Amino acid sequence: MKEDGYQPTQILTKREREVFELLVQDKTTREIAKELFISEKTVRNHISNAMQKLGVKGRSQAVVELLRMGELKL
Repeated sequence: MKEDGYQPTQILTKREREVFELLVQDKTTREIAKELFISEKTVRNHISNAMQKLGVKGRSQAVVELLRMGELKL
């Protein structure tokens, strides 16, 4: 039974999604860090965590999988 306002579980956290949205805009790790006011290491951690959740080994594979799942838009 579907309840009003039901939201399907999302794979990525809000911040992981923000990082990947910037990645698909061809931003570098440094540019993403600067734009989100976080360290480059934190950007890499967000990417790594998302890749682990998705079971992929690279950023491009993660982007493809997120697009396929509808978690990310171009």
